Amino acid sequence: MEVIIRQATIFDSVSILNLIQELADYEKEPESVKLNISDIERHGFGETPLFRCLVAEFKNEVIGMALYYPRYSTWKGPTFHLEDLIVTESYKGQGFGTKLYSEFIKIAYELGVERIEWNVLDWNTPAIEFYEKSGASVIHKWSTVQMHKAEMEAYLKGLKK
Repeated sequence: MEVIIRQATIFDSVSILNLIQELADYEKEPESVKLNISDIERHGFGETPLFRCLVAEFKNEVIGMALYYPRYSTWKGPTFHLEDLIVTESYKGQGFGTKLYSEFIKIAYELGVERIEWNVLDWNTPAIEFYEKSGASVIHKWSTVQMHKAEMEAYLKGLKK
């Protein structure tokens, strides 16, 4: 039986959330996932979707996903950010991740996206090797900067003083 790569639907929300949790567990941050199924449904399949998602379906089971969203580069134009690429542990090493990755790149290319980008943990050498082998570049001179909701709130309160 062949794997099917397709756009996710609202009916895949439970599987998407399960894969997000599996990835968080793998990345040693199991408590970091705060989303619930309603969030996935609203954010991915509501009136104004914030992300898109490809799923890999094998034997009628979602076994992987590539979750991504549009961004805009002021130097290059349209870009996509690949938030998560994951295949459930028991199906790794069978080419399903490569098929998801390839379909994501194909979609981006066909839509005229100038660049795709994503983050990878520095200790995740299998992923780094996979990406570099595909022609992607791991850029070490840039750092990821994040501000969480509590810090945003504190910053905005500071502006009112």
